[in-house]
Amino acid sequence: MNTTVKTLLTGTALAVSLASLAPQVALAADSKVLLKVPVAFSTNLPSLGSPILKVADQLKLVSNNTLRMKVYEPGKLVAPFEILDSVSRGKVNAGFTLAGYWAGKIPASPIFSSVPFGPEASEYLAWIYYGNGLKLYQEMYDQAGYNVHVVPCGITPPETSGWFSKPIEKPEDLDGLRMRFFGLGGKVMEKLGVSTSLLPGSEIFPALEKGAIDATEFSIPSVDKNIGFHKIVKYNYFPGWHQQATLAELLIHKDTWNDMSESHQAQINQVCKASVADSLAQGEAEQFAVMKENVEKRGVVIKQWSPEMLSTFKSAWDEVVLEETSKDPFFAKVWQDLSEFRDGYKVWGENAFLPR
Repeated sequence: MNTTVKTLLTGTALAVSLASLAPQVALAADSKVLLKVPVAFSTNLPSLGSPILKVADQLKLVSNNTLRMKVYEPGKLVAPFEILDSVSRGKVNAGFTLAGYWAGKIPASPIFSSVPFGPEASEYLAWIYYGNGLKLYQEMYDQAGYNVHVVPCGITPPETSGWFSKPIEKPEDLDGLRMRFFGLGGKVMEKLGVSTSLLPGSEIFPALEKGAIDATEFSIPSVDKNIGFHKIVKYNYFPGWHQQATLAELLIHKDTWNDMSESHQAQINQVCKASVADSLAQGEAEQFAVMKENVEKRGVVIKQWSPEMLSTFKSAWDEVVLEETSKDPFFAKVWQDLSEFRDGYKVWGENAFLPR
């Protein structure tokens, strides 16, 4: 074998060897990052609070322990309703919550959690990932002056419509009720004479127990069971017209995000996408067993809203949309984009699926 050939073979072997080491070298080059993540929901609440624990575990694995999360239960580091401000100011560098909690500061924010009479999860995610949803989601925080980067990181299936101490047969039965209610659906209920309050999950049961509120909505049956609403109020209404799908967000301080390597950013994006799929699958899988147990073991009465009541809610919602779009230009911008996407989606949705 001549010298030239030996040199070429040696060079080729070295190149192959270096190429095989490249992923390890690149991975080793990532600086270690610790995200301190206060959460809005107890992590024992399936599909709602639990996803962030799986995200933390998976990020540790895929990053070879260079990207870690320390998760703090509600109120342990930051109160649930203070997460956005705390992340933006750098008091903490991340948080797991719902955008709808910021409605008092950013009117459009509830659209990025759930929409009354709005899309189910598949259509919602289509708009978020392949329409303009995610772009507008980040723009919302930017134009409002918050120094955060947002990543969708979980989604739950349709919620129950609420827990009541007595049947609600007509619109007048709502008048005067004091009820915990989330997001834009709360504005609908207020039009029907309900006095609403937005309480974090940990405060709802004590408020019901003490009589500070008469009724509540919160989440899907498996979550509501863990909180124990059935111990006080027995009438559980469906469908959850106010939240057909509920998107959770991971907020990261923007300076922290910008300082991350591209590989760490990609790991967060992909693990959170996996969390969206996993939380939805878990939520869909667990509800029917809980509903059956609620009836057979806990004395719960499952009720369906009458067509009259659903029509009443829808009419009130249409009024809310007109009011909100006229008051806030960014709300109007997001609403127009979502509406145009949904108008186009109807061609698919009305033709592709079996009738129910």
